[in-house]
Amino acid sequence: MKKECVAMLLAGGQGSRLKALTSKVAKPAVPFGGKYRIIDFPLSNCVNSGIDTVGVLTQYKPLELNAYIGNGQAWDLDRSDGGVHILPPYVIEGERGTWYKGTANAIYQNISFLESYDPEYVLILSGDHIYRMDYAKMLARHKAAQADCTIAVLEVTLEEASRFGIMNVDEADNIYEFEEKPAHPKSTLASMGIYIFRWKKLREYLIADEAQEDSSNDFGKNIIPAMLNAGEKLVAYRFQGYWKDVGTISSLWDANMDMLSPESGIALHDKGFPIYSRTPVRPPHYVGPRARVSHSIISDGCEVEGLVENSVLFHSVLVEEGAVVRYSILMPGAVVRAGAVVEYSIVAEHAVIGEKAVIGGPPDSSPNWGVAVVANRVHVGASATVAPQSMVTHDIKEGGGTP
Repeated sequence: MKKECVAMLLAGGQGSRLKALTSKVAKPAVPFGGKYRIIDFPLSNCVNSGIDTVGVLTQYKPLELNAYIGNGQAWDLDRSDGGVHILPPYVIEGERGTWYKGTANAIYQNISFLESYDPEYVLILSGDHIYRMDYAKMLARHKAAQADCTIAVLEVTLEEASRFGIMNVDEADNIYEFEEKPAHPKSTLASMGIYIFRWKKLREYLIADEAQEDSSNDFGKNIIPAMLNAGEKLVAYRFQGYWKDVGTISSLWDANMDMLSPESGIALHDKGFPIYSRTPVRPPHYVGPRARVSHSIISDGCEVEGLVENSVLFHSVLVEEGAVVRYSILMPGAVVRAGAVVEYSIVAEHAVIGEKAVIGGPPDSSPNWGVAVVANRVHVGASATVAPQSMVTHDIKEGGGTP
């Protein structure tokens, strides 16, 4: 059962910044790109990197996420020796159980799982990023440097740097300082929230951190600074490629629009490094004789009779005749009735947009402009109006609207 490297995928976040889209599902289960869910990316990265043992740490509204992962077959993780394991918080007899209190505490609560595989290295991942990455290259860097911890970093602009944890490094990319969201960053090397640790070393710090009553039990706030202060060897691994944190409505919309741009770098057509998903079987999509479709992704099971431009349609979407969809994301089972107009919007799973309703609108100079969102299974009545940046979480009656 011994494994050289075990991956631990943190997938329990509430995703509060995605608001209406995560009211019923965990953030990693949110649909993305026409046929995927966000968690498909780290799971596929693991398999493509030769890592066949993955613990998925769930917490917030895990039912749909757990059902989606299943036994891991879609990602070739249905292994008798290793494979994918769902790891929710649990109570040990005679002890007081808690939710995962932070990223480090989540790993601490699963020390026994890790010890069952006796790994040399542990890879810590987040479940809310869109990217393709060969973790084997990062592990090779970790071994060559004889590091205690290797942190994946990405160059960002100086304006963006204050939003990230920033790594300050020497000429050999050894990390000598970590700044959490600094107001005046000294460098532009942003942490991607991807770590490789020597397991024995990490175990020591997890146990010590748990004993600190005032700790946030977080890798960025506690574990990494503690290791730096103790003089452990931390090195940076520079990642070059597409990476996006899709933790907000605007970033999720942007990343989906990147699917339509060959210059975005997302590069999902690489047959040597595919992104796997668990996609339901549907008939081929159908585009009617009066339909007009341009520069869009149309998935299996869709029926398009209206106009669709610069948009991403997931499986089983219906766009009726006379309806207009522009620069929008229609998630599985969404329906846009005849004469409705949906622009710069995200319409969640099984939501229905009534006849001649108007959802969202093109960008303007208004400070209140933003992408409109209609939540799962919400019905927007005929001739209703949903203003840009609105979050619709309840049905809207015919002719009603949002400010």
